[in-house]
Formats: sequence, C-alpha cells, structure tokens
Amino acid sequence: MTEEDRIRVLVVDDSLVAREMLAQILATDSSIEVVGFARDGREAADAVAHLRPDLVTMDIHMPRMDGLEATERIMAYTPTPILVVSSSVHGEGMGRAFDALTFGALEVIKKPEPRDWADLEHIGREVIRRVKVLSKVKVITHIGGRRPRKTSGVPVPPHAEKPGGRSLVAVGSSTGGPSALLEILGRLPGDLPAPIVIAQHIADGFVPGLVSWLDSGSEMTVREAEEGGRVHEGCAYIAPTSINLEMDNEVMRFSTPQKDQLYVPCADTLFDSVARGFGRQAVGVILTGMGADGAAGLKRMRDAGAATIAQDEKTSTVYGMPKAAVERGAVESVLPVHEIAGRLQNLITGEDG
Repeated sequence: MTEEDRIRVLVVDDSLVAREMLAQILATDSSIEVVGFARDGREAADAVAHLRPDLVTMDIHMPRMDGLEATERIMAYTPTPILVVSSSVHGEGMGRAFDALTFGALEVIKKPEPRDWADLEHIGREVIRRVKVLSKVKVITHIGGRRPRKTSGVPVPPHAEKPGGRSLVAVGSSTGGPSALLEILGRLPGDLPAPIVIAQHIADGFVPGLVSWLDSGSEMTVREAEEGGRVHEGCAYIAPTSINLEMDNEVMRFSTPQKDQLYVPCADTLFDSVARGFGRQAVGVILTGMGADGAAGLKRMRDAGAATIAQDEKTSTVYGMPKAAVERGAVESVLPVHEIAGRLQNLITGEDG
C-alpha cells in the first residue's frame, strides 16, 4: 500500500492518555496513518486546514474551544468526516456529543479508556471499522438547528384499525441516522396518532444518550423500547443495542440475534414482524446507512400492503441501505429527509393513501 492510499487521521483530545491510546489502536492497521494531534478545538480547526486529513476523531469536552464548536467550524470551512469519540455516554455530556451530529459529525462512539484494557481488542476493531467506513463519506454541508422542545401531554394507546390511515411506523437507520431521525421526529407533532418504532445501528452504551437527545429535540415523546411494553400514539421507541426489536401486534418483544447477524438491532427483523402483524396498516421507512439491512424486510412490508419510504441519495450521509431497498423493489416513495415527516403525517391520517 502506498502512502497516498492510507487513511490520514487527525486525533483531537485534550487528554494525552486518550490521544496515545487512539494512536496505538489506529497504528495496528497498516491502512491508517495518524498525521497529527490536537489538544483542543482551536488547534483542531487549524490542523484540519493545514493537514487536510481524511477523517478527524473528535473529543467533546476540551479547553479553549470544545468539540462542538470545532465541528461547526470545520464543517463550515474545511468539511471533513468527523467521528466523535466521547467518554460521556449519559446525561448532558452525551447530549453535547449528539449535538455535534447536527453540525455535520457523522457518528458517535465511546472513547477507549484505561479501564477498558480487557476489552481493548474489541473496542479497537470497532474504532478501526468506523474510521474506514466514515473516511469514505463525502461531506459537503452540515445539518444545523435544533427543534422546539415538546409541549404535548400523555400519549394514548393506538387504535387496532384506522380506516384510511396507518397505525404504526417502523424505521431502520444506520450511519447518519441520528441526525436524520432528529430531522423527522422534530417535524412531527406530539399528538401524532401513531407510534414509531426504530432500529438504529449505534455503538453499545449510547442508546440512553440518543433517546435523551432526540426527546429534547422533538414534540413527540422518545423512549427506549422495553420488553413486553405496549406502544402508544405520540411516542417513538428506540431499540436497545445487542438485541433485536420485534412487534407482537402492539407489544414490543426482544429476540436474540442470529450468530451471523451483522447489524444489531436488525431492521430486517423489525420490518418482518411489522409486515406480519400490521400489513397495510403500517408504514416502513429506510434511512441513511451503510450496507443492506432493512431492504428484505421493507420488501416484505410492501408486499403486505404497507406504505414504504426511502431517504434520497442527496440527503443521505451514506446511500447504502436506501439504495439496496430501492434496487430490491421495496420502496414506494423516495424523499429528501425533510419531506418524510409530512408524508408520514398524511399517511397516518389517511390524507395520502
């Protein structure tokens, strides 16, 4: 492999230990080269302009300029794929890590720490996999803006049948999904007369933070899915990591992933269960992401009479999952992400199909 073929990475973190640990992890793959370090956001913005790396690993909490402001500046002036590497997986700190996605960062992953030595090999593989995938993403503009906070009350259970409308929305998403979900959920009313169930591929430990972040930016209530829990109108439910989410009519069930299953939670598994239990009363949505998860399940939903939507290529961070679904004949409508919420409202209320 020539030097020109290597993935050039800038590591940004105010901790010397964290910088060295990330550098050691990345050095184990000959296709990756760490070309520089930055101790705060100001150094990071300057280094990106000077070094032009293929990818930046970005800490959030740093002196002088934090990772959120640095991400905004980099994406405004020298757009570069950014992987947020954060030690905050809960609370306000996690919210700021996800806020970086609204400014153009691509994904959030847990920062390797000294206490993780026993599991460092697994963590290292995951970091390297994300770096390789995200370094290929063509970033041009960033997504800005937060949605108003919720004002709605307690949701009510869904109707089993909704003449002319739809009773459930099922969503599958991966790389770039959190920002797309915020764009959609942030445009929906808190009293949406249908629940939404979501299979989002995300690193272990980040679902609570994602739920909190989406909840604060949506009028709908966003919760983590619970085994045996019933879904309610006006609520969106995020599948936990390491297990599949299925729908047993209006009850959420968890199932163990198959040994060869690449993505967990699996969008195909969720869509299959919705096709069986809801048929034409459902809507299936496939959003930005790498790979083909969800394409087969969305096709089964469409064959069962459900309305199906795919995010378009222009607004997708990675046009992998939507493209696979379109090529499989699983998609009824291809829409930019900012038009999906309006389409969902029309389908649910019976004003559009």
